[in-house]
Amino acid sequence: MHSFDSFFEPPFERIAEDLSHRGYSVIDCALPDNMTLQLAQRLLQLIRQDDDSMQVAGIGRGDQHSQNRFVRQDKIRWLEPGDKAEKAWLEYMSELRIHLNRRLFLGLFSYESHFAHYRPGAFYKKHLDAFRGQANRVLSTVLYLNNHWQTSDGGELVMYNEDNQLIENITPAYGRLVVFLSEEFPHEVKPAQRDRYSIAGWFRVNTSHNDKVDPPR
Repeated sequence: MHSFDSFFEPPFERIAEDLSHRGYSVIDCALPDNMTLQLAQRLLQLIRQDDDSMQVAGIGRGDQHSQNRFVRQDKIRWLEPGDKAEKAWLEYMSELRIHLNRRLFLGLFSYESHFAHYRPGAFYKKHLDAFRGQANRVLSTVLYLNNHWQTSDGGELVMYNEDNQLIENITPAYGRLVVFLSEEFPHEVKPAQRDRYSIAGWFRVNTSHNDKVDPPR
């Protein structure tokens, strides 16, 4: 049983249905209001600290990790359970993982996520979060934390199918959660006219073997 307010019903079943039928889900007001607010406040706190809490994002992992300002221009900070708001988010996603495993038999093992801050004009070029047979990311998630966002502000998440045909332009509206199959949908983040805030995350399967621990950080 979930530990959220008794008046809030997590949209886990709708996400499962959407994933089953089309491979992605877009849910508005996906979290309890107080949880969304606390996460937004936490991200703004980290940005204001001016102590390198937010790092320039890179591409790739491990030995292949590098920074490329022509590909992506956001700053990030990985979430940890030591903070109350971050812990609540990680617990919410853990319950989503359990539900999706029961419903869709995905074998999701762990979840990782980071805050993301895109300054005005920043972008992330079209990419896949995982390539077939080469990574253990199964599901990608994005939660948006942008108050009073207007269509004219830009910053859309643009999703494509495997043939690179446009599927949907998703406005980064406050409290909106997007979940999609990591290997199936190329996507990009368009430049925005104002600061753009979100939490990006990935559900992963366990590919650890011998003395190699995977997923790594």
